[in-house]
Amino acid sequence: MEKQKVKRDYGGLAGWRFWLIAIGMGLAGQICWNVENQWFTTFVYAKISGDVNIVTSMVIISALATTVSTFLFGTLSDRRGKRKLFLSVGYIVWGVTTIVFGLTEYLHGLSDSTVYAIFLASLVVIFDAVMSFFGSMGNDSGYNTWLNDYTNDTNKGLVGALLASMPVIGTVLGTILGGQIVNIGNETVGTTAYDPSKDNYQLLFWIIGGFIILCGVAGLFLVKDHPSVKSTRDGSFLHQFGNVFNFKKLKGIPNGKELLFACLTTTMFFIPFNFYFTHMGNWMIYDIGFTAGDMGLIEGIALLVAVLCTLPFSILINKNKIPLVALIAVIANSLGLLLIFLFVKDSGSVDTANLFSTKNLPIIGCVFLIGLGYVLIMETTMIWMKTLFPKEALGQFEGVRILFFVLIPMFIGTIVGNIIIKNTEQPIPRYDDYGHVVDVPQENMFLFASILAILTLVPLFFGARLYIRRYKALANAPKEVEPPVVEQPEE
Repeated sequence: MEKQKVKRDYGGLAGWRFWLIAIGMGLAGQICWNVENQWFTTFVYAKISGDVNIVTSMVIISALATTVSTFLFGTLSDRRGKRKLFLSVGYIVWGVTTIVFGLTEYLHGLSDSTVYAIFLASLVVIFDAVMSFFGSMGNDSGYNTWLNDYTNDTNKGLVGALLASMPVIGTVLGTILGGQIVNIGNETVGTTAYDPSKDNYQLLFWIIGGFIILCGVAGLFLVKDHPSVKSTRDGSFLHQFGNVFNFKKLKGIPNGKELLFACLTTTMFFIPFNFYFTHMGNWMIYDIGFTAGDMGLIEGIALLVAVLCTLPFSILINKNKIPLVALIAVIANSLGLLLIFLFVKDSGSVDTANLFSTKNLPIIGCVFLIGLGYVLIMETTMIWMKTLFPKEALGQFEGVRILFFVLIPMFIGTIVGNIIIKNTEQPIPRYDDYGHVVDVPQENMFLFASILAILTLVPLFFGARLYIRRYKALANAPKEVEPPVVEQPEE
């Protein structure tokens, strides 16, 4: 008997249209997040002030804004059964606020008073928070939930690979291209007197902001809500909104305890990640002496190689070996952090004049190991958590993911990173235009991060036991004959 051909189900959307939206909107969102995470901090040091307290405040407040936004709009989208409006409008406003954030540069230097410096710093923090709020509305509550709606047994492998790869590809592209763009027009690039304050951040923010706005407009015409998504209401809005903060509720969902340990594994990894990642750009520029463009190439190339090296690990993930891959990720990341502390002490350890000098191989190799751990943990924990989310509350549980992936790690990690930097002696004190000491990050932050990263193994151990037990139960369960998937009509 001829075997019936099984088609992937895209909820009535044509396959090309689904992947155009999934890849295009996903990549645009991740590049924009990378610009905020990677380039906003170097922008602040170059154009506003070298006070690490500003960066710390930005990260914490924007993490709060992101979390509140995801819970708020996730609950609203579940109650309405709609994703398209949140996705498209969120992207449009996200792009506008990215451009507005960059305009704060023109307020710098209008006064040299301490009061004005505090005002300008507060303005930067507020604009960053507003940008994060609408970015989360479009990307987390809109795009990610929309993609969850379209994920099923016929396409979950490809969607899982997309979800895991997009943050990394966005980081690679955003880091490499961002560094080249901000160096455009800086006549000090290539000289021994490189001046980061002359970098062209305006061009970067206008390009990225404009791109996100165009994606949001395109979404109004291309995106279609999945026909199976219905309005889900659980009492009043406030009741439904507050329910997701009740962690006892995790016990009431299937495999809730495993989900909790998967979330805790993510949190424990990203707490030390926030010691160094937020400050790595400024460490390379101000302490080591690379240009923003070369810094972007070092991180981008190392991450690109890391992505290619993760391809074999996808086989293990497909064989339900997520805890094993997560273990490898933690070890690689911690080792890379330790080695960068041991071998990259100062500008004498590298060749800032020739990026591709063999003298730079140690720093590139260390960043590769750090990136390999980052890529693998992103791939494993994202797939692990999302497969355990209850289908009736996908929007709300995106908020749970953000809570453990963004808010808690950023809040704790950034504060600890701030304390480390503030209490580390500056070898060569520098001062900004307001007379403040420029808080140049030092390599000791990598040592502290390496030690703490190992603690990720604790929640991973307990989560792995539950994961293995669940898959053993599934393997021993009676096999049910599933009906063939009917080919969906294309639009």
